[in-house]
Amino acid sequence: MKNSLFSAILFSLLISFSANAQIDEDQTGAWYMYFWNTNFGESQWGLQGDIQYRNWNLGGDLEQLLIRGGLTYSPKNADVKFTLGYGNITSGNFGDSDDTSGESRIYQEALLPHKISERFYLKHRFRYEQRWVEDQDFRTRYRYNLFLNVPLNQKNLNKNAVYLALYNEIFINGEREIGDGRSVELFDRNRFYSALGYALKDNLKIQAGYMTQTTDNLSKGQIQLSLHHTF
Repeated sequence: MKNSLFSAILFSLLISFSANAQIDEDQTGAWYMYFWNTNFGESQWGLQGDIQYRNWNLGGDLEQLLIRGGLTYSPKNADVKFTLGYGNITSGNFGDSDDTSGESRIYQEALLPHKISERFYLKHRFRYEQRWVEDQDFRTRYRYNLFLNVPLNQKNLNKNAVYLALYNEIFINGEREIGDGRSVELFDRNRFYSALGYALKDNLKIQAGYMTQTTDNLSKGQIQLSLHHTF
């Protein structure tokens, strides 16, 4: 029953895209991801991070390898978590080329969770990035992500919960000039994601879904498999 429900949701999300001369928009990509977070005992401080292996196809044609981690702080009597972090990104070219480029990134974010009624778990994430991209001038970027998790078989997201996971994230460039006469648009990209999740334990969840990433010149779909771990 769960497998049939997952298949119906996943395939209903697939969208056909027109072909692009450089990147095949009809070819579905795949992102494999691990997210983790932990606190230092009972303190207000902790750590969080993620590792993402992104492919232009289902596997083997590297789009990006992203490794990211940060220090978190949760003020007392305030439902918010702040993060100061660093990310290292290796980006590959579409197709047969093995060439890669690198990026170092510092970011600051605020995560604000809240709940609507008994089943709607919302999170707002505001993130500001400072980016050092290979062969480009220093850049910044603003991001806003709205997450929604809805448990389907029980009222919470604890062990054995089957839930619908949705998010939409918009990216805005802070600078348009990136060096050597090159420029980018103010709007960087948008990501819309829908998935089915399952809580293996209270602190361990798995999600499988589909994300559409849209820029001014490109719209490409990605299957996403992710593990979410709190310890």
